[in-house]
Amino acid sequence: MNINSEISRLLDVMPASGRMLTKIVSKSTQSEVIRIPFAFPWNRSKRLIYINFDLWYQLTEAQRDLLILRVGFQLQDVYSFKLNLNQFILSLGVLELFIKVLQRDTLGISIFGILIIIFTKQFWYGNQNIQKELDFDKDTIKASLKRGYRKDDAAKHLLEGIKKIAKLESHPKLESKIRLEYLQSFIN
Repeated sequence: MNINSEISRLLDVMPASGRMLTKIVSKSTQSEVIRIPFAFPWNRSKRLIYINFDLWYQLTEAQRDLLILRVGFQLQDVYSFKLNLNQFILSLGVLELFIKVLQRDTLGISIFGILIIIFTKQFWYGNQNIQKELDFDKDTIKASLKRGYRKDDAAKHLLEGIKKIAKLESHPKLESKIRLEYLQSFIN
């Protein structure tokens, strides 16, 4: 298959809000089927998606459509950075820690160091939680209706695509059980 025509087709499938800022790159050397490199929210350049097309073409077209649509929603989430209370407190804690270091206040450094570790951990887990994954799946299925898929077919193709990728990449563990059950609930 022609990689350039597949890239064009995939960009057409993606959500319109992120399509113009996204660049899909063929990367046959990676072991993953599809990978989004870590992107900082303040970096507004092209959003990269690396695809190993040798593995990608082992998926059905419907599976590829649903997976790229889901990746589009993941990218939108990365770039819709909003400062919440934990992040605000973390920012103030880092500033206060810097001040305590300048003052050479060991007790203050210890206290603010511990607080920064706690809030960093909460921030990290807040961005890695299962609810976000379920929301991406829900948005993907909702958007697929506009692309001609039925709800149950979309969930089925997304679920099969996830399982196929896990098999192609030799993952020891599939996605979370909650997420797989959630997708399964859409299928008749």
